[in-house]
Amino acid sequence: MDHARVSRALIGVVAGYLIALAVWLGWLAPHAPPGTAPFQVMIMVGLFGSACGIAMTWASMPTRADRRLLRHGLEGWARIDGVHPLSRTDYASELTEFEVELTVPGSESYHGTIVVDVMPVHKPRMVVGQTVPIRVDPQDRDRIILAL
Repeated sequence: MDHARVSRALIGVVAGYLIALAVWLGWLAPHAPPGTAPFQVMIMVGLFGSACGIAMTWASMPTRADRRLLRHGLEGWARIDGVHPLSRTDYASELTEFEVELTVPGSESYHGTIVVDVMPVHKPRMVVGQTVPIRVDPQDRDRIILAL
């Protein structure tokens, strides 16, 4: 999970919500029919929660560059030669460095490292000796993404 993107998205939602709250308190609430304030508060809270959920979902999606690489990158394979856990990133995933031998059809194999945020569901596949599918940028062979 890209925590920086999620944080920026939530900051944007909070900023937008503060503007909407100011408009509601300054202009809409005084002109609303009597007795509707509790419903308006529930609507404002619901909108804030919905906006936070949508923003977090949107921010957790792969970036446009990653989606393009998954679609148009050269298909290849990476044999895992070494696994080095670096740190936990949230309650379940773990930032891990993999030493790999990369094979892309039409070129020679080469060695490299990939740093990936590994989710628990993928851990059984990410052990020494396993082969995992990758996509490689045709213009920059150092730009690699796992295609799990």
